[in-house]
Order: sequence, then C-alpha cells, then structure tokens
Amino acid sequence: MRLFSRKLGLMALCLTLALESAAAPPRPAFVKAGILHAADDGWDIASWDRPHGRLLIAHGKDVLVIDPARQGQVRAIGRIDHAHGVAAIPGTDTLLVSSARDNTVRILDESNGAELARIPVGADPDATILSADGATAYVMDSDGGAVSEIDLRRRVERRRIPLKPGLEFPVLASPALLAVNNETASEIDLVDLAAGQAAGRIPLPGCEGPTGMAYDPEAGLALSACGNGKAALVDLEARRVVRLLPIGLGPDTAIWDEAHHRFLIPCGKSGTLSIIDMAGRTPTEEPAIMTEPSARTAALDPDTGRLYMPAAQFGPAVPPARHGPIVPGSFHILVMAPGA
Repeated sequence: MRLFSRKLGLMALCLTLALESAAAPPRPAFVKAGILHAADDGWDIASWDRPHGRLLIAHGKDVLVIDPARQGQVRAIGRIDHAHGVAAIPGTDTLLVSSARDNTVRILDESNGAELARIPVGADPDATILSADGATAYVMDSDGGAVSEIDLRRRVERRRIPLKPGLEFPVLASPALLAVNNETASEIDLVDLAAGQAAGRIPLPGCEGPTGMAYDPEAGLALSACGNGKAALVDLEARRVVRLLPIGLGPDTAIWDEAHHRFLIPCGKSGTLSIIDMAGRTPTEEPAIMTEPSARTAALDPDTGRLYMPAAQFGPAVPPARHGPIVPGSFHILVMAPGA
C-alpha cells in the first residue's frame, strides 16, 4: 500500500510539472540587457571585430570602436565623409571604411584612428566584404553600379566590375562567386570573381527593395531582407527563390548566427528582430522580439551571443525626408542578450 501511494505521488508530481511546463510561455530568444551611449550622429552598418572583441559602427563623420569588455568604452576614430560600412581587416589592427560622399574607402589604424590610406572607388561606396584570407575587399558602389575589388596589401583598387546601380549587401557563396542584393531592381546580382565579370541575376518576385543579406553555407541558401515585410530565401546555385517568409518592416541588415543556425533580421520601422531558424534547408519563423524603432542594423558577437543594435529617437519628418533630426542625446546602442 505504501509503495502504491508513493507511485501515485510520483505520478502526480510528474503531471504537475508537465502541466506547468505546458503553461509556461516560451523563453525569448533575446532579452534587453543594457544600453551603450555615444555621441549623436547618423549611422549605418555595424560589424564585430572578433579577434579584438570590439563593436564597430559606421557613424556619420567617424567610426565608433566600442569595447564591451571595458565597461563599454567608446572611441570615435577617423574623419569620414558619411561612413557607410566598416570591417576589420583580418590579421591586422586596421579597419576598412567606406566614405560615401567622396567616393573613397579609407584604411584606419584601429588603435589610434590614424588614416593609413585613402583609395578612390566608384560612386557612393556602401557595404563591403572581405575574402577569407583578408587580402582582398569587395566594395559595393551603390550609385556607380559596380564592385570595386581592393588589394588590401598594396592598398589600391585592382579592378572595377560593372553591374548596375542599387547595390546593397553582398555575400561570398564561394571564393569565386559573390552575390549582392540590388535594392533598385529587386534582384540578386551575381559576380564571377575569377573572371572579374557579371555572372547573371536572380529575380526576387514578391521581394521589394532587398537590402540586408546573409548566407547559410551548409544549406547553400542566402536570405535577402526586403522592404515590404518579406524575406526571400534563395538557392544561389539553382538561382531561384525557395520561399518568401514574413519579417518586420524596415530591415537594413541580415545576420547568419552560425552557433544557433538561424538568420537574424533587425527591422527598424517595426522595432522588432525577426528570427528564422534553419533545420537543414527548412526554415521556421520564430516569434519576433521587440527591440526599438530605428534599430535597423546590428552586429553579433558570436562568442557571447549578444546582439548590438544602434538606435536613436527622431523628431518630426519634413517631406521628402524619411525622418526628422535626431533628438539630442538619444543615440545609443541597444544590447540584446540570449534569453535565459
């Protein structure tokens, strides 16, 4: 009888735990973990310098170098004419920064901000991507409609590969194949890097104004974040859209989170973070995470899983401007930590 009662008690405990587990809300993928403050200015692409453990932000007239491990120490370096993109050059203590209004890219010393080189490129240089060995950079000349190939050792433009205006974020699908979103044409333009020429296009039906782009190398699938609340999952080898997925509004970056096998898409108009889990080639949309309006770009620290999202508040817009001036003192970086 005592054994029977003990079994009944264990069964009741298991049932209670199961019911509590079923009733508990799912844990969020990210939670707000803090704020880092910096001087007011416009901003664009953010990236993570993994060897140095630093956050880099293209920040209007300069580049922000932020060290979260040192209580969020912030340094503003360089003198840039509208910074679009910034990337750490592997194996060095230098940064490559695109300067949109004077059609150059700059190489800066990350430690002291000194400008080491200024390289002319095409019109309105925007996003950049570096080869795996860090010897070559590819700069998307948005208005010029070309890809500038930069020899980072000699610090010169090696060649300029013509495509068409509207170039946004690129990915390297292989050492010889570059794919880049074309925001104006709503397509992906392909580049044969070995031949140094255009290699075709992938139309993105249902995707308007693609900007951010990320790549899942195992599945061979790229994700283009679109301006109409959609993301296009694209098979680059087959050159076709696999699926359109719902996301928030106003994305300007897409990130591949290798450790958790998922795409992260910051959406500035809706103030949300869209998350798409990948199981092989099968995507699953996770619940969106509330962030902040204007948090449209981000950088991921792959070692801590933290996401850093620049944001600010804006005053009323005066047409045709898309937004008003930054509210003084409101620029900051939202820190999102993995949900516990």
